[in-house]
Order: sequence, then C-alpha cells, then structure tokens
Amino acid sequence: MKRITGIIIALLLVFSLVACSGGKEPETSATPTPSATPQSITATISVQVETDWLPYYETVKARVLAVHPGSTINFIETGAFDHLDVLDATDVTNVDVADVFAIPADRLYPLSKNEALASIDAKTMAANVGGFVDFDGGLGGNFMVDGEYLAFPMNIETLIVFANTANAAAKGIDLTGTIEFTDLEYEDMLVPFFNAWFGVAFTNAGEIELLGNDDGVLWSDMTKEYSELTANQKTVLTAIYDYWKAHDAALTDAWDTSAAWGYMDSSFSTGGKTSLRLEGPWSTNSLSEQAGGGADLAILPINQVTVGGLPLAHWKGGWGLAVNARVEGKADQMALAQAFIEEVVNTDYAVDFFKATGKILENVPVEVYTSSNLSETDKIVVASVIESYKDAPARPLFTEWGQVWSTWENALQSWSAVKPASVEAAYNEIKASFEAMMLNF
Repeated sequence: MKRITGIIIALLLVFSLVACSGGKEPETSATPTPSATPQSITATISVQVETDWLPYYETVKARVLAVHPGSTINFIETGAFDHLDVLDATDVTNVDVADVFAIPADRLYPLSKNEALASIDAKTMAANVGGFVDFDGGLGGNFMVDGEYLAFPMNIETLIVFANTANAAAKGIDLTGTIEFTDLEYEDMLVPFFNAWFGVAFTNAGEIELLGNDDGVLWSDMTKEYSELTANQKTVLTAIYDYWKAHDAALTDAWDTSAAWGYMDSSFSTGGKTSLRLEGPWSTNSLSEQAGGGADLAILPINQVTVGGLPLAHWKGGWGLAVNARVEGKADQMALAQAFIEEVVNTDYAVDFFKATGKILENVPVEVYTSSNLSETDKIVVASVIESYKDAPARPLFTEWGQVWSTWENALQSWSAVKPASVEAAYNEIKASFEAMMLNF
C-alpha cells in the first residue's frame, strides 16, 4: 500500500521552522519529494461522499485509519452538487458542510471568492501520489488561484460518442471511420444542443469562443455581425440550425429541455431511430442497457465525428477534492484531510476507483485500465475518454463564464417560438442574447 501521509512530516517541519524563525516561512523545493516515514496523528474530519461512492470510500477510510488509529473520519452522504448548494446557501462553519469534499473545476473561482476553500500543499501531495508528468500544466494548475492550490486533482472528464451498432447497421452508418454529422439524418445522432455542455463540442470544433477573457477583458464571438464570422463558425452554426429545423418540422422533443432526455433514450434503444449519442462516461451503464443490454454498444472518441470536416472537441473537464477553509490553521486536521485525499486517488487503486465512481485519474496510464479486470466496455470507455481529453481545449474557469449557460440555452430555446427562416436569422437571436449578457459585465 502506498504511503498515505507523507505530507505530515513536511507540515510539522514547516510549523517548527516558522516558530523558530519568528513567523517567516522557509523556502520550499520546486520539486517536492515524499517523506519516507508516516507519523500517526489524532484528528477528526468529515468527508462528503456520494451514495454510490460509499463502498470505495469505506476502504479508503480503513486504510487511512490503519495508519492513524486515533483519528476519526465521519461521512456526510450527499451528492456533490447538493453539498455545494448547502455551502453556497450557508457558510463554511455549517456542520452539514464537510471538511473534505468534491468540486467541479468550474466552481473553483466562485468558491475561492467566497473564501470557502483552504490552501493545500498540493505539490507535496502530488509527489506522494506520483504519476504526474506536468502537474501545473494539467488539472493541478487549474486548481491554483493567486499562487495557492485550492483543490487536488480527482479525475478528468470529457464527452465521448456512444453508438448503437444494431441501429447503425440498419441505417448503413459505418462506425469504423470518420462520421460526418451533416451527412446524417436528423435522428441518426441526437445532441441536446440547447445545453451548452453539449453544444460546446460543436462550437469548439468551429473555434467559436462563447466567452473569452484576455487579461480581464471579456469578449464573445457571438456578438459579431453574421458577416464577420469565419467560414468554420458559419459551418457549425448552420449544422445546429439545420438540426433544429428538421426536429422542429417533425415535432420531436429534441428542443424540449424536460422531455429531450427521455426522447433521446427511447430513440437510442435498439430498434430505435438513433445510432449515435454524445455523452459522458458516467452514462455508460444506462446507454448500455438501452443498447441491447450492452450487446449493441460501441464507444468512439469524440473526434471521430466531424461537422463540416471539423472534428468535434469537448473540454478538458475535471473534478478536484477540496478542504474546507475552516480547517486551515489546524495542523492535525489539515494533515488528516490531505492524507485522506491522497488515499482516495491512490494510483494503486485506480481501477477500483473507476469501478466505484466512474472516475478516471489523470496520472494513471491508459494501459493500467486496459490491462485490468474491467469489462471490455469499460476499457473502451476509459481509452476513449483519455484519447478525447488529449486533444480537447482547456475548459474556461473564470467566474463570468457561468452566465453563458443560461444565455446560450435561452437563445436556442427562442428559435422554437421565433421560427427563424435562415441560419443568419437564427444567429441573430444568439447575438441578441449574448449582447445582453455582455452588458452585465
């Protein structure tokens, strides 16, 4: 078993040296190395855990307490987003807010602004966990604000393409090569475009910047005149418009924010009209059931689908494990919290972690997963995510991007009411919404 508390000696040395130097912190090495000997500590922490993750977290807890038998680790069983809602509605002192909890990368800046997160010794933790080729160039750097690390990388995520092989065969869709979205019929590949999480796979392909931030100056391609857009940007917008127009004429539920998901599930089922779905790896089980219990399921990297010859590209998304700001300054609690985080993402248990949570570690080679006892489907999912992630652009993390979600959705939803007669007219609805958003800044 890997050493799970290497940070403790480093922390104790820091406190000792600070005390002896009148409060001046010692200089630290640019490349931290793990400590060799763990020291048992006594502390109590609470940890947020999803219900499905609980069995794995119990094993993590057992391994941590084997080294720190005098400590106590309590679980708060709740969804990650539900937990963040409690934190947003109250503050870090609320006992229902855990000492250690999961956060998506895009929530980092709002939580940092609200001073909800403790600064952690992520570089030392990274040395303890191992496997990181470029910590700051990957997820690790995404969790740094003003020179402080506020979360530790938990997993990478990006969208991939799921295929129903039986449906594809019936429609004559070749899944072995490049698949051009604009050559498909409107129900061959279903995408909830009104949701920007899925829409950006196409806007990224056309290099459409929904909201950019250049040294604090905010801008958007979606406030340009239609004539000013590039050919690739127009290609993507035309594909989205034509998709909407076909579904609108056929009166499907593709543009209904509440009914679209059920419609897509039903149509993707074996015998249905849909061969391809753009989704995340967390949907593997449900899509497998729809695709003949897995017998008709195939998984493709996202860039195997193109739009106007442009490969689809989602974001380099990810999650981190953070420590509650109230723990800062409490050496034993902080050490235990960091030790628990290290053990959650212990690379020795990467496969178990994936089985329990569906989460893929950034610092574990794909061969670890593909040579494991995972199912063949899971192996393909992991390989497709890692391949899709490799070529994906970085996800925008600045706070203002949060307004894009509703701006994009409201603009595309307006098409059903306005019935734009051309792609330019449809784009003007988007332009009006984004111009209104930019006024807020």
